[in-house]
Parts: sequence; structure tokens; C-alpha cells
Amino acid sequence: MIDSASNPRLPDWRFVRQHPAHFIAFGGGVGLLPAPGTCGTLLAVPLFDIFQPLLSAPAYFSLLVMLFMLGVWASTVTGRALGVSDHGGMVWDEVVAFLLVLFFVPLDFFWQVYAFAVFRFFDIVKPPPIRHYDRTMKHGFGVMWDDILAAGYTVLVVAICYRWWS
Repeated sequence: MIDSASNPRLPDWRFVRQHPAHFIAFGGGVGLLPAPGTCGTLLAVPLFDIFQPLLSAPAYFSLLVMLFMLGVWASTVTGRALGVSDHGGMVWDEVVAFLLVLFFVPLDFFWQVYAFAVFRFFDIVKPPPIRHYDRTMKHGFGVMWDDILAAGYTVLVVAICYRWWS
């Protein structure tokens, strides 16, 4: 089993550059920064600003599916190398999930900031069933899946608030 507390590896820049999976899972090194989940979520914003104007909705969703699958692979490989299936520095799950959120949020600074705060809340608190999947699904798919659920909760809350306040 991956989650042995016996001597897990501590990642550094050398580790992140050692394998493409590590580089992806750590968001190009963003996962080494303080508050890695928050920084990983923020990494999605410039990526969204690049991809959103260039891609149609179906192409954007196809890209998200590919990025999700890439994250499953990268998280599995990196988790094995670290000895921890969901190391806090592995932020690709936040990146992909928040890219999904940003697609549904109005292109307005207030709503994007609000969505960021709501997503971070759900990603940290992990209300049911997110907590269940976070605890029971290990390896790359579980790492990615709980953040997709947090993204779904976020989109729902933002949509309700947008409808109410607009």
C-alpha cells in the first residue's frame, strides 16, 4: 500500500524535475510553494485565460478529459515515488478541477474570486461524499476525483448565488 508512514520521501526541485509525472503532478513546481493547494488552484487561472478564448466548448471539455487522465497517471506515479498517494504538493488535481469551475463561472472578476473561495472551501472541508472518496479511493484516480466533486459543488453553489444575486 502506498500510504505507509514509514519514511515517505520529501519532494524538492530535484524530485519535481526527475520525471515528467512529478513535474505534472506538482504543477511545474507550484506544489513546492507554501499553501500548495491554493497556489495550484491559482495556476488554473492563467491556463484558463490561455485556453478559453482559443477552444470551442467541446474542445475545452476534451482538453479537460485529457488533463484529468494525465493527472491520474502523474498522481499515481508520483504518489508511488513519494510513498504517499495524495501528497499535499501534488496540485494537478486542483488545476484541472478549477479549470472546470472557471468554464462555468461568468467571465467577471467577482464571480471568479467567489468561485475560487468556494472551491477552496469544498476542497479543504471535503463534505460528503467528497470525504468518502478522498478516504477510500487511493492512487491517481482518487486524487483527481475528489477535486472534481469539489468542482461540481462549487459550480452548483456559484450558479445558485448567481441566479439569486443577478
